[in-house]
Amino acid sequence: MTMKPTVETSGLGIGFFEKNLTLWVALCMAGGVVIGRFLPQVPEFLRRFEYANVSLPIAALIWLMIYPMMMKVDFASVKNVRREPRGLYLTWVINWLVKPFTMFGLAALFFFVVFRAYIPVELARDYLAGAVLLGAAPCTAMVFVWSHLTRGNPAYTVVQVATNDLLILVAFVPIVVGLLGIGGVSIPWGTLLVSVVLFVVIPLVSGVLTRRAVTGRRGEAYFREAFLPKFNNVTIIGLLLTLVLLFSFQGGVILSNPLHILLIAVPLVLQTVLIFFVSYFAAKKLRLCHEVAAPAGMIGASNFFELSVAVALTLFGASSPVVLATVVGVLVEVPVMLALVRFANRTRHWFPERTG
Repeated sequence: MTMKPTVETSGLGIGFFEKNLTLWVALCMAGGVVIGRFLPQVPEFLRRFEYANVSLPIAALIWLMIYPMMMKVDFASVKNVRREPRGLYLTWVINWLVKPFTMFGLAALFFFVVFRAYIPVELARDYLAGAVLLGAAPCTAMVFVWSHLTRGNPAYTVVQVATNDLLILVAFVPIVVGLLGIGGVSIPWGTLLVSVVLFVVIPLVSGVLTRRAVTGRRGEAYFREAFLPKFNNVTIIGLLLTLVLLFSFQGGVILSNPLHILLIAVPLVLQTVLIFFVSYFAAKKLRLCHEVAAPAGMIGASNFFELSVAVALTLFGASSPVVLATVVGVLVEVPVMLALVRFANRTRHWFPERTG
């Protein structure tokens, strides 16, 4: 199988800033808690700027995170799916028929059974809701980095990402509503649909229109080599600033339950590792080449945590423990995914060089 690379991953490596993202996330979380504890007037002031349970400052920062990622999605690459559809089918099955339900099962097991002596039932429900929001949103951004680090096929990766963006629009809402209904959390469909429109549809359309406008005026090479690099750190900066605000709202919950950060992380880490290996070994059984198999494992294992945080904010408010659970997903994902990247690179010889 050969495909012409059409997504902007050339030179995409992961530098010092990105490699140490977990450190910056931890520092921002700590900074937010300090602000919430010693400067409570800051979060109180920011709470004035809310509409329909959405913090407008946080919403603006989340847009800052999502918009640059959406510009990287080239939907013209979807036509390449016919060259090797099995990897795409694997991605769909894992992301939408397996991943949300294993996340629900693991989170419910740990929050309600294993950790029941440490987590009250009401908090367990909130943490379960946050975990489900993570599990129902497959990665659409950082997977480009993971794919590059494993020398994945960039054109195929963008097909996987593009189709997941489309599937999010129709599958995310019913899956989340169904699972959270089982878990004892009632969610208004309208609010969740608004969240998807705000944080997927609008930035996705904006990104596509920006891409078309820039490439139409200056060409694909300029867009890839000059325009996109201007946004290299915008997503991460937006993420870190969002965490400072989030944890200023979460300060009270964290200081009263510091152990809960670790407890929430346990099922999230297990879920990440489980889904990667299910996808990776399924790809091995299908005899897919490594440049398709590795991104398939990565996109299933990682989460669209920007959307998860955004929806949690919209549904439950910035001070809710649900938001805390989604933010812990941000904290644990980078180091776990880097470890899985190393494993994938060391097992490249398990796979044929080409498929088909």
